[in-house]
Amino acid sequence: MPINIPKQLPASGVLKQEKIFVMDEDKARTQDIRPLNILILNLMPEKERTELQLLRLLGNTPLQVNITFLRTATHLPTHVSRHHLENFYKTFSEIQSRRFDGLIITGAPVEQMAFQDVTYWDELTDIMDWSETNVTSTLHICWGAQARLYHHYGIEKFEMHRKCFGIYEHQISDHTIKLVRGFDDIFHAPHSRYTNVSREAIEENPNLTLLSVSEQGAPFIIMSNDAKNIMITGHLEYDATTLAEEYERDHSKGLDTDIPENYFPGDDVHAQPPHKWRSHSHLLFSNWLNYYVYQETPFEWE
Repeated sequence: MPINIPKQLPASGVLKQEKIFVMDEDKARTQDIRPLNILILNLMPEKERTELQLLRLLGNTPLQVNITFLRTATHLPTHVSRHHLENFYKTFSEIQSRRFDGLIITGAPVEQMAFQDVTYWDELTDIMDWSETNVTSTLHICWGAQARLYHHYGIEKFEMHRKCFGIYEHQISDHTIKLVRGFDDIFHAPHSRYTNVSREAIEENPNLTLLSVSEQGAPFIIMSNDAKNIMITGHLEYDATTLAEEYERDHSKGLDTDIPENYFPGDDVHAQPPHKWRSHSHLLFSNWLNYYVYQETPFEWE
């Protein structure tokens, strides 16, 4: 089934070339079925790239999905045109009277700042509080996961000695949990962050379940016991080349960033990195949409 996106969204052409099932708004209106309404709070600076990454995954399920993009009103992004924001994004004041079946909160390049120092922190906490009663299930990515863990569960992030940057192996603690149904015993996922959260704090919190850890023992997939909040500390949505582009960007800024671990063949930065996490990316998003959104959301919101 297709994702329903704005007719002129730039990602549309690329998705159609990749044979992702896309339906524009005009055609979707003729469908006599109940689509899922998914809100995406996109906090990443290069918004069009993140849009494409997430839409690839949301468009590979048997469910029709209506997409609404959300941006912060208290911080105006500088890496995307005002025209793009005005045409394809809403602010919280424009959607807060609505109910959504699912919400995705992306990462953001602010993890080395204290949460309260982020210019849009108050707005973000308002959105997270609102989601508890207006959204069936929320998927949080990287810094978005750290923000939810801090705001709702009192778990603080801490800065690591070096950037966690590369492709790492992960294990699943309980294969009976529907979110990880079909996952291999060992699977790969990308990470790109300077901060981490305490595994012990998560395991000791009675409201949380730790579903997956990395080969270093760091938390990766965390779920609230009521399944309303799912936190992913890495970036399963990343393309094969995303870490290479981040590595080049860091070096162009003069940052002493190490080569991404377990990424370039032979650590040759000119070699094409293999996409070793693609199948689990699709599986996680498909399981989330099916088991935690579609199967749980009411047909009609009261």
